[in-house]
Parts: sequence; structure tokens; C-alpha cells
Amino acid sequence: MEIRAEFWLLLLGVSLVTLLPRVLPLVTLNRMQMPEWMLRFLRHIPVAVMAALLAQSLLTEGEELIPLSVNTNLIAFVPTAAVAFFTRSLLATVIAGIGSMLVIQLFL
Repeated sequence: MEIRAEFWLLLLGVSLVTLLPRVLPLVTLNRMQMPEWMLRFLRHIPVAVMAALLAQSLLTEGEELIPLSVNTNLIAFVPTAAVAFFTRSLLATVIAGIGSMLVIQLFL
């Protein structure tokens, strides 16, 4: 199988487009002194992104909302969130989530 030069150029271009937006802000912001209000704001971004991803995966399937009466993901989330809150252990949370889905799949 022959790999043409266009493929390598495309691969290089795609790699640069993927890498540059991630590396340039890190390099630039690492050398700057940011004001305290900006640092406080930036601390909330990971939590907000995680909450948005979690809400989307819990409440939708494809493009449609899952009715709450048949939403097994949301039912399994309740004990999983409780375990996460009380133990603060990633392993215990994952096991609780898998166990919750197992029980739901067996009995519902």
C-alpha cells in the first residue's frame, strides 16, 4: 500500500490544527500574571464543563430527551452520586455506577 505525499500533508495540517489551540494558550498564559478575578473565574470552568457533559449524557439520547419515567441512567446516577459524595473515591464511584446499572438492567 502506497501512502501519497498529500496524506502526509493532510496529517500534518490536522495535527497542527489540533495541537496549536491547545499548546499556544498554555505557553502564552504560563508567562503572564493573571488578575485574581480571572483565576477565580477559570477555576469554575472544569466543573461547568463536567456538569454540562453529565447532564447531556443523563438526560438525552441522541437528539431527544429521555422521559424521566424510563430514564435508567438517571436512576443509576442517584446512588452513584451518593457514593461519590460520601467516599470521594473514584474507584468506589465507578463500582457503584456499574453496580447500579447492573441491578437496574436485571430488575427493570
